[in-house]
Amino acid sequence: MIASATLPFADKSFLMMMMIGVLNVAVSATNCPNSQNGETADIAPGSGKKPFPWNKMRLPKHVIPVHYDLLLHPNLTTLTFTGFARLEITVKQPTSSVILHSKHLQITRATIQSREGNSPTEREVVVLEHPLFEQIALLAAEPLYVGQNYTVNIEYSANLSESFHGFYKSTYRTLEGEVRVLASTQFEPTAARMAFPCFDEPSFKARFSIKIKREAKHLALSNMPIVKSVNVADGLVEDHFDVSVKMSTYLVAFIVSDFKSISKMSTSGIKISVYTVPDKINQADYALDAAVKLLDFYENYFSIPYPLPKQDLAAIPDFQSGAMENWGLTTYRESALLYDPEKSSASDKLWITMIIAHELAHQWFGNLVTMEWWNDLWLNEGFAKFMEYVSVSITHPDLKVEDYFLGKCFDAMEIDALNSSHPVSTPVEDPAQIQEMFDDVSYEKGACILNMLRDYLNADVFKAGLVHYLRKFSYQNTKNEDLWNSLTHICPVGDTQESELQGDGFCTRNQQTSSSAHWTRKEILDVRTMMNTWTLQKGFPLVTVTVKGKNVHLQQEHYMKGSDSSPSTGYLWHVPLTYITSKSDIVERFLLTTKTDVLILPEEVEWIKFNVGMNGYYIVHYEDDGWDALITLLKENHTAISSNDRASLINNVFQLVSIGKLSISKALDLSLYLKRESQIMPVFQGMNELIPMYKLMEKRDMDDVENQLKGYIVNLFKDLIDKQTWSDEGSVSERMLRSSLLVFACVRKYQPCVDKAEEYFTKWKESNGTLRLPNDVKTAVYAVGAQTIEGWDFLFSKYRLPWFNTERNQIEFALSISRNKEKLQWIMDQSLLGDVVKTQDLPHIIVYVAKNPSGYRLAWRFLKENWNKLVQKFELGSRSLAHMVISVTNQYSTREQLAEVKEFFSSLDEKASQLRCVQQAVETIEENIRWMDINLEKIKKWLQNM
Repeated sequence: MIASATLPFADKSFLMMMMIGVLNVAVSATNCPNSQNGETADIAPGSGKKPFPWNKMRLPKHVIPVHYDLLLHPNLTTLTFTGFARLEITVKQPTSSVILHSKHLQITRATIQSREGNSPTEREVVVLEHPLFEQIALLAAEPLYVGQNYTVNIEYSANLSESFHGFYKSTYRTLEGEVRVLASTQFEPTAARMAFPCFDEPSFKARFSIKIKREAKHLALSNMPIVKSVNVADGLVEDHFDVSVKMSTYLVAFIVSDFKSISKMSTSGIKISVYTVPDKINQADYALDAAVKLLDFYENYFSIPYPLPKQDLAAIPDFQSGAMENWGLTTYRESALLYDPEKSSASDKLWITMIIAHELAHQWFGNLVTMEWWNDLWLNEGFAKFMEYVSVSITHPDLKVEDYFLGKCFDAMEIDALNSSHPVSTPVEDPAQIQEMFDDVSYEKGACILNMLRDYLNADVFKAGLVHYLRKFSYQNTKNEDLWNSLTHICPVGDTQESELQGDGFCTRNQQTSSSAHWTRKEILDVRTMMNTWTLQKGFPLVTVTVKGKNVHLQQEHYMKGSDSSPSTGYLWHVPLTYITSKSDIVERFLLTTKTDVLILPEEVEWIKFNVGMNGYYIVHYEDDGWDALITLLKENHTAISSNDRASLINNVFQLVSIGKLSISKALDLSLYLKRESQIMPVFQGMNELIPMYKLMEKRDMDDVENQLKGYIVNLFKDLIDKQTWSDEGSVSERMLRSSLLVFACVRKYQPCVDKAEEYFTKWKESNGTLRLPNDVKTAVYAVGAQTIEGWDFLFSKYRLPWFNTERNQIEFALSISRNKEKLQWIMDQSLLGDVVKTQDLPHIIVYVAKNPSGYRLAWRFLKENWNKLVQKFELGSRSLAHMVISVTNQYSTREQLAEVKEFFSSLDEKASQLRCVQQAVETIEENIRWMDINLEKIKKWLQNM
């Protein structure tokens, strides 16, 4: 699943993040003895005298599902559905009950049928409910025998969900204004139980036979192709889908809608189709072509055929996350799948391609081989995130995805540097904790440490290990160690030259590879020991480098922000260091496995740069005059090192300020070189470090120093801004850089930009919105136009029209940065209602308003006043909720603001007040206060001396 789709805009406030969520809250219950199996049990609410025979969140292993036969009939008029579930089960341990998951299902009849002997018996069973754990128990009259197979039959009904998870209602408006309803599913991680009673844990894999009853005017989709359609009573049609492969419940999917589709065949004969609402079918071509290319790539890369006969990609009008990898029926937010060549921007094309690559990678990583439990979610998500870049770099080289990978690592480090971070592999039990695993640590950090491992092993060895892992564990569940064991027993094949690496990846592009020193050649690498240091402990290392002649002294420690963060003593990583020097651009390698070590150079050097290309998940501090030498290099000849190396220096120098290793004046000295920078990643990273500094000042109403700093940043990029044409010319990177620079300049009121945007907006408005604006400058034009009430109203009138659907995100951003507080409040209220503005867009609208100097108090008040509604809609622990909590508060830097945030969250129930995002929010504000106390006067002084 794509938990967040982060467009690589320079300013965090420009990020169009699409978040995830599908989970339920479970709380503890009281215990009483259970005589059957020695466990304690709960009295099931409403169950009379019978105790519930199980008291744990995780299901017992007494009974294992083998096959589900499901019949569902959704009624899109009454917004209800009925279901019949027939489960074939095998008994593994003596028991008299079957415990499985069910949530909000009204069970009307349940039976257990023996499948042994000539005369199978079917007996009704007592059904007990345990709503707190979302479980039901079927109590058999007689014991169930070990080794015997039984069939469980359950009839039930339910309402279509009003949230974004389970079997839920979605709506869209036709070009004629008619509202139409469809029903779709989103089950990951724990919402299959809202559609049918099931063993809703990833390790309980089974086969599924699905039948859907529908009106003749609709079509039904599921994981497998339809094998037959039968006319039944009342003019309905019953679609029978083929039997699925063995899979987890969270991957089951079905849709009932009036969608249209287009199709193509892959090289190996897989039918690939894109489904969407009829009016948008002309926007499906790009996704279809991308999906064909990517599926072909993965079949070749993994050397394992895609196991299903078809792969559908469906655009759902209401969708909380970015996309979901249901096997054979991947589902997407419309903006994550549909592309209009006439109206979509360069960033739209990049994002759509990456998301399709992510979901199709899951067909192997996640679907074919699945993590055993949610503590190892990263085995699914980290791999899919990593494979986005590997696959798209080959299938769509024009997108140059390698330019954006290290930005994901910086995003992960921002969270991972907090004490409230967590290891990549973290124990979780209840649904809210499971939801919290869908974060930057599982996705971005997971991808970054995999990239580091591939660079360490070399691309061919890494790929061979992955193929071994996928083949060995096909249709099974795995743990962390299963992956490491698969890679540990792959021996290095010798040195891999640059040209070979480029054959299937991007790790060392722009650098030469050492011909003589590739780690521990001719030895079996202990990948498990090494990678456990990266997955079983939180955070990442700071490597301090001290050069004394030819000797380079190395020291590692746990990098952690915060006033209470004294260096952690128990942390040690196996760090695969890479470096280049002023005397050689050949990438040298050194594996640091101890707290300190020394490497010896062949000769003395003027400068040394570690973490080449930012392939390693660590940051570097250069002691003595090390930073001065690198700052001089950037000032005199910045292209001597790669753009990724320049971006990593920018990131590292400001991170070192946060922990007191460097002064802010040193970091600002380094930033001066950006006046000559033109590449996308260093420019973005410079903005990402500098802009939040004045954003902290905005929330303190410090106009003088804030405007002075803002002026410095605009002046830094002024020459680059002035060079931008207001067009769609150039490569994808050039277009994305143009778009971000113009938005940055116009929002910061750089007058030449504002004048040009106003001119465009006036002409566009005079044409009643028919004038074609260049796609990559629309956001800047809309942002300036929305600053007047008249312009805001006109822009919103266009937002409501269906032919502006591809520009909805850009318009929402523009509407949310108005200085008119009534408008800001109104658009948040409308987002919550979900009629004019879709509720799926509420999280990033709130964030945009929170970044707005005129709106940050409104956003905080809105979050507090609507907390219960937001939890109900987006789920406790979800990425969407966490995004709102952290982003609304992460620019606060006063003790009063800290006290207010703490007071609100402490007033909530224990489950909400202890969310990881709440801890992160509090910790971030405390860090902001400390940072401002130390650095504010120094910034003022540095700016005065400019």
